[in-house]
Amino acid sequence: MTSLIKVWEIPGGVHPPENKSQSLQEPLAKLPIAPQLILPLNQHIGNPAKPVVAIGDHVRGGQRIAEADGIFSAHVHAPTSGTISAIDDHLIPHPSGLSAPCITIDTDGKDDWVTLTATDDYHKLERTTLLAKIRDAGVAGLGGAGFPTSVKLNPRANHIIDTLILNGTECEPYITADDMLMQTRADEVVAGTQLLAYLLNNPGRVVIGVEDNKPRAVEALQRAAADTEIQVVSFPTKYPSGGEKQLIQILTGREVPSGQIPASIGVVCQNVGTAVASWRAVRYGEPLVSRVTTVVGEALTRQRNIDVLLGTPIDFILKEHGFDAKKASRLVMGGPMMGFTLPDPQVPLIKTTNCILAPSKKELPPPLPAQACIRCGLCAEACPASLLPQQLYWYAQAEDYEKLEAHSLFDCIECGACSFVCPSHIPLVQYYRAAKGSIRLHEKEREKSDRSRRRFEFRQERIAKVEAEKEAKRLARKQAAEAAKKKLANEKQAGVEAGPVPAPVSDAQTKAGAKQKTPAEQQARLERLLASAQESLKKAQQPLEANEPGQSVTDEQREKQQARIKQAELKVHDAEQKLSDFRAEQGKSAETPAPADSDPVAAAIAKAKAKMDMDPAEKLRANLDSLQQRLAKAEEKAEAARAAGDEKADALAQGVQKLQQKIKDTQTELAELSPSTVAEPSPSGRHEADVAGLAIEKAKAKAAAMATMSADDKLRNQIDSVKARLEKARERLAKAEAEADDNVEAFRTGVEKLSSKLETLEQQANASAD
Repeated sequence: MTSLIKVWEIPGGVHPPENKSQSLQEPLAKLPIAPQLILPLNQHIGNPAKPVVAIGDHVRGGQRIAEADGIFSAHVHAPTSGTISAIDDHLIPHPSGLSAPCITIDTDGKDDWVTLTATDDYHKLERTTLLAKIRDAGVAGLGGAGFPTSVKLNPRANHIIDTLILNGTECEPYITADDMLMQTRADEVVAGTQLLAYLLNNPGRVVIGVEDNKPRAVEALQRAAADTEIQVVSFPTKYPSGGEKQLIQILTGREVPSGQIPASIGVVCQNVGTAVASWRAVRYGEPLVSRVTTVVGEALTRQRNIDVLLGTPIDFILKEHGFDAKKASRLVMGGPMMGFTLPDPQVPLIKTTNCILAPSKKELPPPLPAQACIRCGLCAEACPASLLPQQLYWYAQAEDYEKLEAHSLFDCIECGACSFVCPSHIPLVQYYRAAKGSIRLHEKEREKSDRSRRRFEFRQERIAKVEAEKEAKRLARKQAAEAAKKKLANEKQAGVEAGPVPAPVSDAQTKAGAKQKTPAEQQARLERLLASAQESLKKAQQPLEANEPGQSVTDEQREKQQARIKQAELKVHDAEQKLSDFRAEQGKSAETPAPADSDPVAAAIAKAKAKMDMDPAEKLRANLDSLQQRLAKAEEKAEAARAAGDEKADALAQGVQKLQQKIKDTQTELAELSPSTVAEPSPSGRHEADVAGLAIEKAKAKAAAMATMSADDKLRNQIDSVKARLEKARERLAKAEAEADDNVEAFRTGVEKLSSKLETLEQQANASAD
């Protein structure tokens, strides 16, 4: 007994003319198949679907032609058989009047369908399997924004659902699609309700809410639900009692908190059309390819409810109902309260299209010009969400988005009750819609800006870390050098005998002495280094200029300048310190001059003269011994680099090969020397000339080989080399990361540089191939 079930009152609301009798004069009819169907990829809230067919493909009815992209998305199916003729942008039914990706099917009239999989008893299937069937059928909410049904039927674990509500209110004027559905298919509505209750683990209360202006629908539902636990509740008519939150409050007395969903208070609300579509998807395996739609308005010769295929162009539907364009004031998709004007009659019918309204100019005249707000407060009295429409209007005009959010703009359901009662004819809902769009756009831009800021801060931290590590290493080297100098000075002052110098140390000292310059030359060199560093610092401190005329200096340019200035200052400091240390050391050495026999320059000159006096054979033997020693050391270094995966391993291996070749050439040259040639002294510069000539010949041969190589071959060789280096660099990086090496950032930077270089070379190769 519906009279014994308590209902609650909602705040606000209005009573516009219902105008529902016009479309209920004829029974539910089925519209013929249109020659062409246009199916938008986004007929639901969330991400658009992705096409899985190509132009020219033949499809059958029920075949999937676009797959859901993520959880908040829905599949799209072919409503009938035909050929894919286009996959491109087309006008869609949306208040923006913009185009969106659509799939166009040229129908063949055969209505050939794929084989469907039926389910006799869904109680034998797992809940996840049933949800998958509903998702595979592309079922989305048929009464509102088109929320994917499978998502709504799978609430969070912490949301305990105790009430399921089927929305059969249909409070919008003119629209009778759900009314006709409940009258003609009440058994399927009840079966769909039982299916949804089963998927929600059988809530304690299951209710179908219907306004009392639909007595035939209420009677049909009561007969169909007579032997079930489903309650059919009829309540007084008032607009907008069909809103989800308003209907929940009417039937349960609960209010959905601001910013939350009905599941947070234990309620799930679904449209009766959605329940039927879910039932047919599970029972018969049918995808959602058609829906019941109201076609009404005085500009039509025939007004009724039709079962029409999705994607059917609106102008085809209007033509079937005797549309008179001269008589119509405009075309509206939806009702007069929440609907929107269609930009073009060629837009298609989609899953959320419940009404096509073609009113005459007398029936729905153009809106009067808006006048100034008189602060009457009628809008606040009519608001079913208990908002302050007048304040929202002022803030929307001023684009004060913070105040709009503070006044719960997004709780507005855009029912149009405030605009309906406004004596100044202000289109309040249009201001709210525009403000919501602007806020969403600002949020996206803010998120993008936040991501950019986080990337910049991370980069700054990384640069600072690298600079700190470099500075720490530099200081450590400096301290070690100072400690070594101090230790050596202490040993000299104490007169400690160092004992025999090891051979490697002796060789190093000999080489260092040979390269040593006079004190005047050393001081001049240090002064030149200091002047050069100071000049670099001045250049680095020069004012920056923009990259392009009319633009300002970027943060990246300033950051690079600061890095250059810091590096130049460090060089100046090092040069000044070296020069100061050198002068101090020279001041001490002037007091105690060194003995003449300790002059490394004189020793080097004597050694060079002795070498000049040697005969060719002795020179070759000495050179051969030196080369063999160098080869042994080079082989050790190459083997160690290869074992460590060093990027210099290839270069060291090439050095070993060169030394081996030099040894062979030297041995050959030594064997070719005749006894007379050995016995006779040769000019001092002869051997040097022969070696230089041999080097020149080798260089000429290498240059000739490079000259014969094409640019593409050179580029390919370079790409192969970089690939090999990149692979080894990645191995070193992985090893460093596994061992928590302090230089892991340096290894990572090296990998990035090599990857960038390889990408550039491959782009050059591709461009050359094209």
